[in-house]
Amino acid sequence: MPCYRIVFWLAIFLFGAQVSAQTPRAALEHFKEGNKKLERGDLAGAIEELSRAIEISSRLDVDRSGTHKAMANGFAISADNASGVTVIDPFTAYAYTSRGLARYGQGDWEGAILDWDRAITINPGFAVAYLDRGSARYAKGDKAGSLSDWNRALSIDPRMPSAYSNRGALRQQMGETDQALIDLNKAITLDDRSARTYCNRGFVWIDKRDWQRAISDFESAIRLEPRMAWAYQGRGTARMDLNELEAAIVDFNRVLELDPELVNAYMNRGLALLLQSKDEEARKDFARARAIRPGIKDELATRIKLAEELRSSKPQRHLTGPD
Repeated sequence: MPCYRIVFWLAIFLFGAQVSAQTPRAALEHFKEGNKKLERGDLAGAIEELSRAIEISSRLDVDRSGTHKAMANGFAISADNASGVTVIDPFTAYAYTSRGLARYGQGDWEGAILDWDRAITINPGFAVAYLDRGSARYAKGDKAGSLSDWNRALSIDPRMPSAYSNRGALRQQMGETDQALIDLNKAITLDDRSARTYCNRGFVWIDKRDWQRAISDFESAIRLEPRMAWAYQGRGTARMDLNELEAAIVDFNRVLELDPELVNAYMNRGLALLLQSKDEEARKDFARARAIRPGIKDELATRIKLAEELRSSKPQRHLTGPD
């Protein structure tokens, strides 16, 4: 079965009036500024602001201006020993969750997981922290941990479309296509404006060889998020399986405009070109795919051999390759 990239949801918690009376105003201001920087993509700036929010909100005695009057508790940024904790502001869980997102964006999976662990310790019923931690666990290769976290998120909030979408995508990758489809259908019922979920369901339809439904879902994803490279990748894959080679190549071209390092697009475009007997152009794409990911060499050689056999006899099937 082809293996496709999961398009994950992560969530940022933006709260309104749900703030403890003990939360210092300065902590709130740093939190708000940190989230603004996070949304702008200033990850280092976000971490700095959110760390300050954590430090201030973790103080045991702070005046209204945020001036520190006591040692930080065990959840403060520089504290590793939680034995002295006597007061924990629930707000701090929100700051840890946001900082975890910034660390995740930097590729610091361990740091992100540590922040979400702390958020969950403070607030064990915080579904968003489980949602986000599941994504970091997946990034580390811990699929069982991801599934556990998304199950837990849904036990807390059974109407959380992002958790259904993530769990459905993981189940698709694990070969549980029927269960994946149930989860992704549920996610779309709860939120029909998610490009990620349509994209994830499109790959399930490919596994089920329902190419038209796959294309329909990828087109829904593209309408909602025109710069989602994996939606074009999915549509191109389905079009290839329908032997619509020119249309597939157009999609793979668009993928590589949006994400020039996506090895799967080079491989699939090369296969489509090979089936059109454009061997020289195909070789360039295969070389690029191998340069980006040398470990793909054997898999690619197998698919090239299959394409060469099929182009002189019948339309191709299952030539598209792994992520």
